[in-house]
Amino acid sequence: MKLSTEVFLERAAHWPVLDVRSPREYTAGHLPGAHCFPLFDDLERAQVGTTYQQIGSHEALLVGLELVGSKLRNLVEQARHLAPARKVLVHCWRGGMRSESVAWLLATAGFTAHTLEGGYKAYRNHALESFRNIPHLMVLGGATGSGKTAVLRALQARGEQVIDLEALANHRGSAFGGIGQAPQPTTEQFQNDLHHVGQRFDLTRRVWLEDESFSIGQVKLPLELWTVMKARPLVLLEVPRAARIPRLVQEYGSLDPIKLERAVVAIEKRLGGLRTQQTLEALTAGRLAEAADHLLTYYDKSYDRCLKKSQHGPLIRVSAPTGEADRNADLILETVNDFSIIETKGPFPVYE
Repeated sequence: MKLSTEVFLERAAHWPVLDVRSPREYTAGHLPGAHCFPLFDDLERAQVGTTYQQIGSHEALLVGLELVGSKLRNLVEQARHLAPARKVLVHCWRGGMRSESVAWLLATAGFTAHTLEGGYKAYRNHALESFRNIPHLMVLGGATGSGKTAVLRALQARGEQVIDLEALANHRGSAFGGIGQAPQPTTEQFQNDLHHVGQRFDLTRRVWLEDESFSIGQVKLPLELWTVMKARPLVLLEVPRAARIPRLVQEYGSLDPIKLERAVVAIEKRLGGLRTQQTLEALTAGRLAEAADHLLTYYDKSYDRCLKKSQHGPLIRVSAPTGEADRNADLILETVNDFSIIETKGPFPVYE
């Protein structure tokens, strides 16, 4: 049976998902939690595709049958290991012959096997389109060192719905953001993981995320989400510089000093020769607060400039005397809760 994307994803919470595309396709991006269950390896897939293009579908089918014939028993045994209850979901790229063939094989072996109508391509379209529909999205902004990630965690502890973009991207969003982090996912996988997180949310309530550039390290936000972010309220957390410096020292001070120095050198053109040298000297001498202060001179100017140029919805300023995350989360909620919806334009409420 072919299932719509919505039904397929609902069942994926309980049934194993077998991604029968090639390993390279799977690595580029897959449904979170899906098992790599390739019908063809990368070279075999290329061989079948070349045959299809140069000779035709019938000959490609024969090549595919020849390649997969010796694998049938192994595929069934793998499926029994992954799905002891004998219930599986199967998909390929477009919901065509690969997934249908594996589903038929498993059904013959006693499984209940459903396929994804339209395949992974349909899932991707569904995932990207879903980012347009987050009506109560709230964007948390603030200068470098404001502790926005810690505030988001505090908001989550207070029952708010939160998306941690930097955690999903394995990157903190600056020249220093990749230091000490795990390798980044592909952009496609990052977006899939983001959609997976969003599936849990109640869209009649607020959803918070951090104000980010379109790119976080090497991965990119979905354009659909980026467009919505620019239209939503920006809650600007204003923390004094004196409170931001200790946070930066705490977050980055224990990282590899060589990598920190390389990151400083990487932004030398924007930081300026003199300030770059001063920052490097401070790092070498272990004067981390001084190094952070030098860097904030650049980052604060850059953030102010971007804030003035960028398009965003209503600007809600929250003045915080300290960098204490719990206190700042409470301040934000008090401020935001004082704003009320005065009208609705399309799917989005307008705040006053």
